[in-house]
Amino acid sequence: MPDLHKRHFLKEADFTRDEWAYLLDLSAELKQAKRERREQQRMAGRNIALIFEKTSTRTRCSFEVAAHDQGAHCTYLDPAGSQLGHKESVADTAQVLGKIYDGIEYRGFGQERVETLARYAGVPVWNGLTNEWHPTQMLADQLTIREYLGRDLDQVSIAYVGDARYNMGNSILVSSALMGSDVRIVAPEEFQPAADVVLQARQLADGSGAQITITDDIAAGVKGADIICTDVWVSMGESKDAWVSRIAALRDYQVNSGLLGLTGNKFVKVMHCLPAYHDLDTTVGREVYEASGMDALEITDEVFQANADIIFDEAGNRMHTIKAVMVATLGD
Repeated sequence: MPDLHKRHFLKEADFTRDEWAYLLDLSAELKQAKRERREQQRMAGRNIALIFEKTSTRTRCSFEVAAHDQGAHCTYLDPAGSQLGHKESVADTAQVLGKIYDGIEYRGFGQERVETLARYAGVPVWNGLTNEWHPTQMLADQLTIREYLGRDLDQVSIAYVGDARYNMGNSILVSSALMGSDVRIVAPEEFQPAADVVLQARQLADGSGAQITITDDIAAGVKGADIICTDVWVSMGESKDAWVSRIAALRDYQVNSGLLGLTGNKFVKVMHCLPAYHDLDTTVGREVYEASGMDALEITDEVFQANADIIFDEAGNRMHTIKAVMVATLGD
């Protein structure tokens, strides 16, 4: 059993395949224990700081509930709740919090910020999301895939479709390569992961036997896929001009019934890390409709509702996998 005590959790490539598999197995064990009401608290008396420079639903709730289940206490620092990077450097903040807390979670912007926290804190630091990587989401996704398909990850084909330049595209590519999956990135060339990320994934694939495909050919990219993943195309705070140009570039990559038909797999599953712009029931969805005329973006409501079970189980698994990370790195 790998020893991850006092380790940071910053990005997927920091772990070996065995270490990552151990976190998945521990997640499943903790989930089962909670279901059967036999969970043992392994973080009793611990104190955890949750730093959120970006707002959150699933990540915050997952950390708070996981910590509570395990007997730990949380302090939530919202985007205006600390001096991080404003009146106090990230390095200084890390050293202060490391004297008070037993572990620190960070959700925010550049990866260098969470790496700096880890360098100076002296306690385990966990990446809840950065612009470049989303490792807690990857554990949740892979646990969900194992549950729904009943196969090891090296027997699964995963296609990520859409804007793959940032954390979700990067993390799906690298974590799938780590675990030996057949992983495809299906996106226009300008929306594909950076060359250094692709190189990192190919190096991991050399050891795991993973198959890697990077393509703008939708039909070839999704053919035979077991899992289709996607993520939002637009973000709040961006200009409407950026929305219009991006939607125009990605319109053909919408996950809809036609795209699923191209897989040739009648059992194909669709996953989404949420939030999803699949209808007009959000402020952003309505604004996008006004700007583009599309009543859904990266995924249609028809496909979303047909896959609601796996998508919301994927969201729920954030808590179990985050709990596993904290227990493995901070537990008794």
